[in-house]
Amino acid sequence: MASGPIIKGLDHVVLRVRDLDRAVRFYEDVLGLKEEMRIERIGLAMMRAGFSMIDLQDAAKAPPLPDGANMEHYCVQIEAYEPDALYAYLDAKGVKHGTVEMRFGADGRGPSVYIEDPDGNTVELKGPAIS
Repeated sequence: MASGPIIKGLDHVVLRVRDLDRAVRFYEDVLGLKEEMRIERIGLAMMRAGFSMIDLQDAAKAPPLPDGANMEHYCVQIEAYEPDALYAYLDAKGVKHGTVEMRFGADGRGPSVYIEDPDGNTVELKGPAIS
């Protein structure tokens, strides 16, 4: 991974919304998306958008974001997932990172890690789904 991760595409974005049911209706009725999964305890509705997902999170059930932002994070799929090599690459670039955790994304549950871009936007790097 000396040259960095190979990005396959956008996995998902997470948007904070003021009214979850209203937002779900908009994305279903206007954009034709389908709700694929809901996690009530964190107020999250996952909407299928082709090969990607648009996740809608009830702002009242989530920590506030800086400066009134409403995007919690976005996620890109990467081809291979070798945590040690990924950590070494990020460390060499001076990029702080979290630890690898299993998270659900557009292609299912797989390993991922959070990083931040220079402007403080959270980016999730997600490996292939594990069956």
